[in-house]
Amino acid sequence: MNKVLMKIHARQLSEKGGEDVMELMTEGKHYCKNGVIYLLYEETELSGMKGCVTALKVDGGVIKLRRYGVKTQEMHFEKGKRFDGLYETPMGYFDMEILTTEIENRLVKDGICGRLKIDYDISLKGLMEAHNTLEIKVAPLKS
Repeated sequence: MNKVLMKIHARQLSEKGGEDVMELMTEGKHYCKNGVIYLLYEETELSGMKGCVTALKVDGGVIKLRRYGVKTQEMHFEKGKRFDGLYETPMGYFDMEILTTEIENRLVKDGICGRLKIDYDISLKGLMEAHNTLEIKVAPLKS
């Protein structure tokens, strides 16, 4: 496993016009297995998910995000496809639907540097609807 520096920029536009932006720079881990790139990092208080580890599995134009620890969550992103799942909040679990509108995978072949960008619409039934953009920049971490 290689250490990497990850710059994560998340932007959410709610259906009511509100905007939330979060930026995080963190140390992460990276490895490749059978041509699939894996990126892992620990969440912080800033993201509201301290105590969780986020793992990204990048297989070409398909990205799977999985959080585990004090909360669990799974999200699948593939352009033009819907993903149904559950989203955990302090108020309990909500049905979640994601429609990925765009994926840009500009990670180099081994994934140790480059950029991922995901645009997607999310609906938490009975709670909210929004359009999100998640951009992750990856660079090798010098020892």
